[in-house]
Amino acid sequence: MTEQMTIGMIAQLWKADKRKYVKYSTFSAYALILENHILPAFGQRTRIEEQDVQEFVLQKLRQGLRQKTIKDMLVVLKMVVKFGAALNSVSLEKWDIRFPTDLSCRRIPVLNLENHRKILEYLRSHQSLRDLGIYISLATGMRIGEICGLKWEDIDLSEGVIRVRRTIERIYSVENGVRRTELIIGPPKTLHSIRDIPINTELMAFLLPLKVKASHSHYLLTGTDRPTEPRTYRNHYNRLLKRLDIPHIKFHGLRHSFATRCIESNCDYKTVSVILGHSDIRTTLNLYVHPNLEQKRRCIDRMFDMVYVPADC
Repeated sequence: MTEQMTIGMIAQLWKADKRKYVKYSTFSAYALILENHILPAFGQRTRIEEQDVQEFVLQKLRQGLRQKTIKDMLVVLKMVVKFGAALNSVSLEKWDIRFPTDLSCRRIPVLNLENHRKILEYLRSHQSLRDLGIYISLATGMRIGEICGLKWEDIDLSEGVIRVRRTIERIYSVENGVRRTELIIGPPKTLHSIRDIPINTELMAFLLPLKVKASHSHYLLTGTDRPTEPRTYRNHYNRLLKRLDIPHIKFHGLRHSFATRCIESNCDYKTVSVILGHSDIRTTLNLYVHPNLEQKRRCIDRMFDMVYVPADC
């Protein structure tokens, strides 16, 4: 093995290499995890053993962090150590890290059918560019960053599709110890997120009168060449919920509401997965396929209808 380096030294080399291969937003997320969590705990070490990582995990849990957040940290830590091992600067060891059983429910709340209809009815009678994004989310399941990134050139009314080609996000980054935020306009989350989504009749009726007055290159939600950012649009959405006296759910809950209604309508899972832009149908199944009590009741009734034989037969 060559001269040992600290994890902090290896991390700097890893960052320089990694930024050539990943999206800027992904790189910034990695850098933040390093700066806030990995380097304070392991930066001065030349070797990391399993018990060190296990204690790191337990400490983060005691601080109230979610298991998913901590597992993301471990992914970054493993990439750094693997990179160091390739340089023969640190030994690569397999860690068997245990997490306590997580019995809490992490499902994102969705609109019930009554409130789902309430929002749609309001938007139909108060059509505006500002509210258009909320309607699109409920009609397509698009992410808020994708909606903020939509331009009128992405709306093909002749083909009846919305072409998802960009997303907008504000990212936090650390460069040479300086923290800052930056609004990024770039490609969607994954390759599968680049997709064409059909426009249904209701959404078509909403879009037609607005597009007549729109410039091809302008953003949908602003009607100008400057977009609105997701944080600003979330605030607008939150005010709408208050105005309609609807219990608060996150904007991302509209995406879940769309998917839930699709599943309740017996749409096949693969089609729903493609519309949502998931790379793996298992993501759709894990996140959205949660039958409610009435669906469970109908399922059991159908099963009994099939197998039940009356006693007098």
